[in-house]
Amino acid sequence: MSKIIALLAVLACALSTAATADEARAYKEGPVSIISFIKIKPGQFDNYLKYLDATYKPLMEEFIKSKVILGYKIYQGQAHDPHDADLILSVTYANMAALDNLNDRTDAITEQLLGDRAKRNQKAADRESMREVLGSETVRELVLK
Repeated sequence: MSKIIALLAVLACALSTAATADEARAYKEGPVSIISFIKIKPGQFDNYLKYLDATYKPLMEEFIKSKVILGYKIYQGQAHDPHDADLILSVTYANMAALDNLNDRTDAITEQLLGDRAKRNQKAADRESMREVLGSETVRELVLK
């Protein structure tokens, strides 16, 4: 009997310590976004936006319907020098775990909307004639309590 009481006491301490540590944080971990920084090539802004509207948007909307992503955004920025992004793409996932096996959940949707790998490769080449990817970053939202 004393062993059970001791075990319960240890468990109670462990749980209260975990709760106290969590309460000490002023935030909770929120959604995760992958942000891509894009430099549009001269004279290609309208063409690239048409591509995004015709190809990227339907794909992202289908990912939302399939609950692969929470949402996406497109931002226009002001490039301060020739090496700055002038367009920023953001795709938001529920959490880091949502990135695990992502291709397994997106390949069928991508193939249905964009065609087989050869067609997708051609579209990627066409897209690269309009823009340059300067880099990307994965960020997690911190939600204040």
